[in-house]
Amino acid sequence: MVHCFLIHTLCPVAALPDGGSRVLFSRVFGPEEAGPAGSDRDLSPEERRLLQKEKLAVVARQVRSACALWREAAGRPAMELALGEESTALQEAESGVLSLAAGDPFPRECCVLWLAVQALGFTLVCQPHENLLLAESTLRSVARLCLDNLRLLGPGSEVVLRSDRIEAALHRLLPHGQLLFLNHRFAQSLDKELAAYMAK
Repeated sequence: MVHCFLIHTLCPVAALPDGGSRVLFSRVFGPEEAGPAGSDRDLSPEERRLLQKEKLAVVARQVRSACALWREAAGRPAMELALGEESTALQEAESGVLSLAAGDPFPRECCVLWLAVQALGFTLVCQPHENLLLAESTLRSVARLCLDNLRLLGPGSEVVLRSDRIEAALHRLLPHGQLLFLNHRFAQSLDKELAAYMAK
């Protein structure tokens, strides 16, 4: 089961503190679990929303740090590509896996898969027993659909205004947070259906 999916920034944003990351899109699958001692149960809906927002921000910051370390160790700074070169950017994207201990920030241990495409991070938070190869394939498929059809790397791109299209991709590729085994023919059919929807 996938716990959540995020699109967030990987480069410094002027309005954020040093090392901060802005979550541009998030989708949490399933009900939010209470903390180890049930500490979340007495919170109001608004307090729960703010707590969840902070948990997702923690994940985005950890992925940003991991990506920065990866790029520094590899000697590869993020490169800006021109509009229309999204497929090249995705092929050259860095990726990695993190393990989050129980309580940091979610009640149970989680596995985080991330994909860094220039200044954008695509992240899946999964249960530790999930098939990581399948999760990575799904993450790359969602990122490819978003980059190819929504032009997220272009100037003036606004993820928030296109959230319905990202939701449509997640609904088909990650229904209720479940990873799907797709054969090649079905995957192609799904890609065409999603591309047609996103082009509207």
